[in-house]
Amino acid sequence: MQKKTHIKKGDMVKVLAGEARSKQGRVLEVDRTHGTALVEGLRINKKHSKPTTAAPQGGILEKEGPIHISNLMLIDAKTGEPGRVGRKAGKDGKLERFVKTGDSAKTTKKK
Repeated sequence: MQKKTHIKKGDMVKVLAGEARSKQGRVLEVDRTHGTALVEGLRINKKHSKPTTAAPQGGILEKEGPIHISNLMLIDAKTGEPGRVGRKAGKDGKLERFVKTGDSAKTTKKK
């Protein structure tokens, strides 16, 4: 079963927990079945590979490891601040995502 996510490929995110806490990066890939994402330059794993015809040298490959989506927070492109994700109807009636930072969250609350 696939889960809905608040993170999409290409988003800038901040890591909230774990070894890479408070670091930022761009999302390379989202795995909706496991609820994880690959973030560029974070959680690097090293894999040792034997020489093959495709890679005659062999060696050590470095690639990103998965980070759970609950540990990621979307960063607002305009202000650069992390915040929660909200959705509102656009002019054409489609839902658009926006980042609820400290200022925008206060203005959208109902009293």
